[in-house]
Amino acid sequence: MMDHQAETGAAYDGVVELYASLFADRLETQPFSRAMINTFAELVRGTGNPRAADVGCGPGHLTAMLHDLGLDAFGLDLSAAMVDHARRAHPTLRFDEARMEALPVEDAALGGVLAHYSMIHTPPGELPALLAEQARVLVPGGLLLVSFFGTDGPEPVRFDHKVTPAYSWPVDRFAESLAAAGLVPFARLVHDPASERGFLDAHVLARRPETK
Repeated sequence: MMDHQAETGAAYDGVVELYASLFADRLETQPFSRAMINTFAELVRGTGNPRAADVGCGPGHLTAMLHDLGLDAFGLDLSAAMVDHARRAHPTLRFDEARMEALPVEDAALGGVLAHYSMIHTPPGELPALLAEQARVLVPGGLLLVSFFGTDGPEPVRFDHKVTPAYSWPVDRFAESLAAAGLVPFARLVHDPASERGFLDAHVLARRPETK
């Protein structure tokens, strides 16, 4: 039997062209997401380490955006077909196949990690290890920006995403999970959705603490 990561990769393999056509230019109509990604890029540049990973990069459009914002950005995705599409769409940038809980990155190597709605398919019980992996690859002072579907309820909610099952999270609970992984959440933006699902759109910035 496939685990949920393999199932997620296979599901996205089957919708690459449709997904890219729907989302490659999506941020043009999402000013809040653009604002948070711009802020993230500015803060990463301020660390002195512009190296950044776009984890769950999909067709590579946000990797390209981070590059245009002055970061040494590369994309990682568990879908081989998405990685192939990203390489063709953005041939000057680096894209590799990888799972988010086992990043092919050395310890304390990155100034930033972007996870734009790429953690939504992770079951709640597996989220702590996944967040710890993002913390591992950040330099002290490095930034993680996570965007996800938020809910007003007390518990994560599983729902039928159009590609494969996903979860929405109470924003406070997600921030607590970031803190438990050794990161310091310091900014969040939560706003009404532009979708029929009714979930909130949530963006949380966290920093790996400086060493003393």
